[in-house]
Amino acid sequence: MTARRARCHGARGCASVKRGFTLIDRGFTLIEMMIAIVVLGFILVMLAESFHAVAGSKVHAENRLAVDQAGRTILMQMSDELRGAVQTPFIASRVILIGEARMAGGHAMDSVTVSTLDPGHRRTLEGFGPEDTIAYFTAPNRDHPGWNLLERTQMSSLLTNPPSVNNSNTVILANDLLALHIRYSDGQTFSESWDSSSLPPGQALPMQVTIELELAAAGGAPLSLATAVSLPMAFAQW
Repeated sequence: MTARRARCHGARGCASVKRGFTLIDRGFTLIEMMIAIVVLGFILVMLAESFHAVAGSKVHAENRLAVDQAGRTILMQMSDELRGAVQTPFIASRVILIGEARMAGGHAMDSVTVSTLDPGHRRTLEGFGPEDTIAYFTAPNRDHPGWNLLERTQMSSLLTNPPSVNNSNTVILANDLLALHIRYSDGQTFSESWDSSSLPPGQALPMQVTIELELAAAGGAPLSLATAVSLPMAFAQW
């Protein structure tokens, strides 16, 4: 006989009879290879999406941090210059604080002009000097519809003509401004505007100014910052 039957021998179990040829491993078929490649592709796609999400979150966080730092720097500079607003009962000074309320696209786009003894950080370099007139105002950002420019001008308060583009140094502080809302308090109520030229001497400055700033953050929600500034020279003891 060409083949023998398998016989069981009690406790030894069953022994199988080989047929006369040797079994060889046949490897993977083409279908199995294609299935493995598809599964590997899915895994790589999921890993790539995870890396992309992590990288996008990192860039978004860095952009938002940069906008936050820029906004806080602007608020600090505006606060310092408002605190240095000039109003002295003993020495004649040019008292200027003019705040204008304006709306653009449904958002507040206010402006403020102040005569101050603290223009930027100059005082730390050269000490007290004649007051400077500082103006903050907004303009549309032509390169990005919906955004606005926050600009700052500075000129000597000793000049007789008011600040303008021709006689002042204009600096762009932000190009992603969405809103700038400034309010003024006389100690009892807040108003949306202020004009020191129409007020009696000794009352030309508000006691407190609030500033609300809203900046656009690329790829995320707008960033809102606010502060309240007390003007020391607005009080009677000064």
